[in-house]
Amino acid sequence: MVLTVPQPRAPLDGSLAQWYERGLGWAVSEGPPVQLLTGLRFDVLELPASAGFALLERYERTGPVALVGRRMRLLVAAGSADELPGLLDWLEWGGVALDLRAIGAGGRMTAPVPPGWAGSRGAAVWLRPPEPGCEIEARLPSFTGVTQCGGFGDGDVSDASRAAQGGRAAGLSLVRLVAAAATECHRARLFHAKSPGGTGNAGTQPFCFS
Repeated sequence: MVLTVPQPRAPLDGSLAQWYERGLGWAVSEGPPVQLLTGLRFDVLELPASAGFALLERYERTGPVALVGRRMRLLVAAGSADELPGLLDWLEWGGVALDLRAIGAGGRMTAPVPPGWAGSRGAAVWLRPPEPGCEIEARLPSFTGVTQCGGFGDGDVSDASRAAQGGRAAGLSLVRLVAAAATECHRARLFHAKSPGGTGNAGTQPFCFS
């Protein structure tokens, strides 16, 4: 599956801040630039875009995902940023340079251009935009396997089980998402180290794929 960055179309009425505040109920700082406040309804998992695209090819249901330059930002459940260091240690990624970080309480992220809006070149854009009709928390990767919309986080539950619960698969659990993100970040770093102009020596890096 080839992923492409959507090109903004004609602008819609209303301001960017109002689109998030009124349309989604998200807290914003009007800026400029308009920024979304993290740690309230969601946290952010940030990684290099190359690793992020590889991750998106593996998993279709991740929750909202934004692209900001060469960085990709995946929305995760509020509080996840505090759990990331311990989770990486538990997954045996502790001490490995991954270029993977989280933005939580007190943080901000540049507000991506909403679908259908015109934006300047290089502006943050949604690759998988938030959807109306279901609270954002219901779609975010978290430690909880069953989402608020009734879906099962990892897709390991049968279709019959989902039907019995009256829900739908919503995406990954936080554990699986972080494990996959760490793996793709490590692969991207090794690839860069081995490529012409790359820094470092790939032979000195630990091969610890999970």
